[in-house]
Amino acid sequence: MSNWIDIGSLGEIPLRGARVVKTVLGCVAVFRTAEDEVFAIDDSCPHKGGPLSEGIVHGKAVTCPLHNWVFSLETGMAQGADEGGVASYAARVEAGRILLDASRMAKRNAA
Repeated sequence: MSNWIDIGSLGEIPLRGARVVKTVLGCVAVFRTAEDEVFAIDDSCPHKGGPLSEGIVHGKAVTCPLHNWVFSLETGMAQGADEGGVASYAARVEAGRILLDASRMAKRNAA
């Protein structure tokens, strides 16, 4: 069962930009692509902890600002790296508002 939370309007995030949502379990980066799609992944790069929200958004990927690792915004997986990835979370736009699935974010610490 989903528990969608409103985190703000789509217009608050620039095209190819990001916004950080702070949760009790850590920060989540919410990205807006050039095509007005939204994606949510953990904000911290597993390589050196770089803030992915400050990276460059290109297509459906973001490049870490510290060491140029590229992450899929859809899956959170690092592209071209030996290992690594970040958690991804369900996000959608409804009536111009960005919604995140809070129930999935709560489960990220359940393992």
